[in-house]
Amino acid sequence: MISGAQITGLILAGGRAQRMGGIDKGLIPFHQKPLIEFTMTRLKPQVGTILINANRNVTKYAAYGYPVIMDETPDFSGPLAGFSAGLKACKTPYLLTAPCDSPLLPENLGIRMAAELEEGDFQLVYASSKESDGKVWAQPVFCLMRANLQDSLEDFLKKGDLKIDRWFKELKSSTVIFDDANAFANVNTPEELKSLEAASV
Repeated sequence: MISGAQITGLILAGGRAQRMGGIDKGLIPFHQKPLIEFTMTRLKPQVGTILINANRNVTKYAAYGYPVIMDETPDFSGPLAGFSAGLKACKTPYLLTAPCDSPLLPENLGIRMAAELEEGDFQLVYASSKESDGKVWAQPVFCLMRANLQDSLEDFLKKGDLKIDRWFKELKSSTVIFDDANAFANVNTPEELKSLEAASV
C-alpha cells in the first residue's frame, strides 16, 4: 500500500494566467488569503512533502517554507514543464500534482489515485470529474505518477510536444472518476474567481 510519506506533492504555480490579466494566480486573494494556501492546506495531509513550481514571485512562494522549483524552459511551457521540474526534484517514489488555483481539491485525491496506481500497476493515474449531467471530464493536471518517469517525459518534451494527453497515451495510465465536479473548480477569469468564492462560503 502506498503511504502519504512516499508521495511528494507538487503545486503548479508556474503559468502565465493570461485570462487573469497576467496576475500570478497563486497569490490572488481568495477569502482574504492567497489562493495557493487553500490548495496547500488540502494537499499537505495527503503527502509527505511539498514542492512549489513557480516561475515568478519565487521569494513570496519560498516564504511558505517549501522548496520552489522553476521550469527549465523560460517560456511558460505549460504543466508538462512543471511536471518535469517536479520529477527532477522529487525524492520520493511518487509525485502528486495539483494546480495552485484548486482550493476545493478532494481530500481523498492521493488515497484514491494511489490505490488505482498500485492495483493496476500503472505508471500514472489522473483524475476525472463527473458533472451533474453525467458527462465525465478529464482533469489531467491532477495526477499521481511514478517518479521514475523523468526520462520518459524528457524524451517526450525533446520532440517539442507539450500536449499533456499525448504524453499520457505513451504511458500505462488510468483515471479515477470523482463525483464532486466542484472539487476541481479552478480560477481562469476574474468572474470565475468571484463565482467560486461565493460558492465556497
